[in-house]
Amino acid sequence: MGSNYKDLAKVKWRRRRKRQQEAVGRKMKKLQRLIPGGAGLKADRLFLKTAEHITHLRFQVNVLQALSKIFNA
Repeated sequence: MGSNYKDLAKVKWRRRRKRQQEAVGRKMKKLQRLIPGGAGLKADRLFLKTAEHITHLRFQVNVLQALSKIFNA
């Protein structure tokens, strides 16, 4: 009986692990579509590209805020 329980626990663990990996894969694909030039990048490069993109977007927001202050003053 103990062996069956261990086998069942292994099967459940493998299923859970597979679902988690699939979920991560879906999220990576979504991130690849969101980030310009992200298609086909591996995780390490994609995360670097994401950080660069966020920095670029923050810079654009700062510039637009400064322009808004200048022209609305």
